[in-house]
Amino acid sequence: MNLMLRNRPTELDPVEELDRLQRELSRWFDFGFDNMGLLDRALAPAVDLVETNEGYTLTVDLPGVDKKDINLTVENNVITIEGEKKETKESKDKKRFFRKETWEGSFRRTISLPAAADPEKVRAELKNGILTVTIGKKEELKPRQIAVQVK
Repeated sequence: MNLMLRNRPTELDPVEELDRLQRELSRWFDFGFDNMGLLDRALAPAVDLVETNEGYTLTVDLPGVDKKDINLTVENNVITIEGEKKETKESKDKKRFFRKETWEGSFRRTISLPAAADPEKVRAELKNGILTVTIGKKEELKPRQIAVQVK
């Protein structure tokens, strides 16, 4: 049976191609990252930075990380979260995992803060494995409501 293929120009999505390439390399070298995307970080916690009227809220997923193992610094409008998730007894037992998606080890996340962020107004709280960092806004950069007078 003869099969004729024509070369047709197709549009390639570069991100999809890089993701496909990463999956192929992972399969060849058995890195075990088959469910990760190109921009995922294997040993860094997920973060969300949300703006509110009063400031910013940064939430960081840190399940299994003890408060004493977290270091938070703010310098030059950059917030850095460093820490370590220590091995659990289960992982020390050298079990043979069928699938392991949790991680242990040191991590570091560095996030640039918006210009309106006030480094003097930072609070942090760790509760139920979620680190919540609230950062106030500089007073002069907060949005103001101006009353309109009718004459």
